[in-house]
Order: sequence, then C-alpha cells, then structure tokens
Amino acid sequence: MTADPLTLVLSVYIAMIVLMAALWGLHLWVRNASIADVGFCVGLIAAVLWYAQVASGEPERKVLVALMAVVYAGRLGLFILVNRIVGKTEDARYRRLREEWGATERMKMFGYFQLQAIAVAALSLPFLVVMQNPRPPFGFEELGGFFLWLIAVSGEVVADWQLAQFRSKPWNTDRVCRDGLWYYSRHPNYFFEWLHWWTYVVMAGHAPGWPLTWIGPLAMGWALLKVTGIPVAEQQAIRTKGEDYREYQRTTNAFVPWWPKRPFNRH
Repeated sequence: MTADPLTLVLSVYIAMIVLMAALWGLHLWVRNASIADVGFCVGLIAAVLWYAQVASGEPERKVLVALMAVVYAGRLGLFILVNRIVGKTEDARYRRLREEWGATERMKMFGYFQLQAIAVAALSLPFLVVMQNPRPPFGFEELGGFFLWLIAVSGEVVADWQLAQFRSKPWNTDRVCRDGLWYYSRHPNYFFEWLHWWTYVVMAGHAPGWPLTWIGPLAMGWALLKVTGIPVAEQQAIRTKGEDYREYQRTTNAFVPWWPKRPFNRH
C-alpha cells in the first residue's frame, strides 16, 4: 500500500500535535522543557519508520534511510535524555525563557512545543523524498550522501562527547571548553548537526521533490545561527564565563571549524 506524500506529512503533523501537547503536560510536572527536544527525536524516528512502511520506493533504499534516521535521531534523543533530563536541572536557556515570559510562560512554552510538531513534519520531508527516488539504488550520489552522513553524525557525536567530558570535571564549571573540536569552533556540534541535513540533499540527486530536501539545511541553519542555537547559547555563556568567553569569541569561529585567529592556551 502507498499513500499520497501530502497525506503522509499531514498525518505526521496531526500525530505530533497530540504528542507535543502530551509532552507539554508532562513538562509542567517535571519542569524540564528539554522533553520537547526528545519528543522531536522520537517523533522524527516514528515518522520515518512509518514512511518506510507505506510510502512508495525501493525496499533497500527505504531500509537504509530508516536506519539513518533511527541512528541520527535516536543517538541525539538519548544524549539529551541522559545529559539534560534524567537527574538534571533544566537547561539554563529554558530557565531564562521562563523568566522573560513571566506570567505568559505556560502558553508560550506550549507554543514552543507545538513548533516542534511543525519541525518534525517539515524535517521528515527530506527522508520521504529520498525514499521515493524512482532511480535504482544505490547510485554515486546516494553513496556520496551516505559518506557525508557518516562524517556529520560522527562529528556531532565526538563534539557532544568532548563537551560532556569537559563539563563532568567540577573544576571546569566556570571555564570555556577548548578541547578537541571545540578548539576550532565555538559550536562544532551545531555545525555537524547542520552538515547532517545536507546528506539528504545529496542523496536525492535531483529526484522528484528534490527541492524539498533543502528544507533541512536551510531551516536548521536558520534556527542554529539566528534563533534557538548560537545566539541563546552565547548569551548564556557570556553570563557564566564572562571575559574568558569573550576572548573565545574573538579568536574562534562561531560555526565552521577552523584554526583560531591567534594561538592561545587550551587549558
């Protein structure tokens, strides 16, 4: 059985509205809005697995794309769950939003959760386009895209691990992480997250619906560079790290990894 792509995406969006409303209710009890991020990961996995069942396309390609989604979103969701939710206080960025929103905090947070529902529906589209590529699997473009996926997901895993290791040491509480990839970029995890979404642009290879794959890198790049990513993270870092972080800003690229403008002591 196959279904119309628009029907599939609308069905995902409706299901995500319900899921995110439920998670918003749960967050009122646990007081940790990072649950929304885990909900995004779970929702994306569920959407792609469902597409693999009902969408048109070659079975081998659908299995590969589904596995890519499970590994990418599953790893990210588990990382957020372990490092930001279980036994942890709420991320400082969310606490700051609550303070700024004041009396309207509950309803604005509900809106934030519902934005995640929109994000899952929109960002599931690149996976669907790749799955429905009418060409036989696996061509040069698909193999190139998969290689890019390996680099991007591995880079994000390494960056997250290096930062977690740095933060696990109590003497680093007020210090800036310049270990490993963080020596070359202030946000290497964000860079590799963005790079990951180019995977599906490459894999689709001008297949029908190919322009829809650009939703991933464009939407994620905008969010990371202008909205919920770097601006919010750096405001918080300046408040907690002060002049050390300002020096980090002066010497190190914000996004694309590159050598610092001048040498400095990593420690």
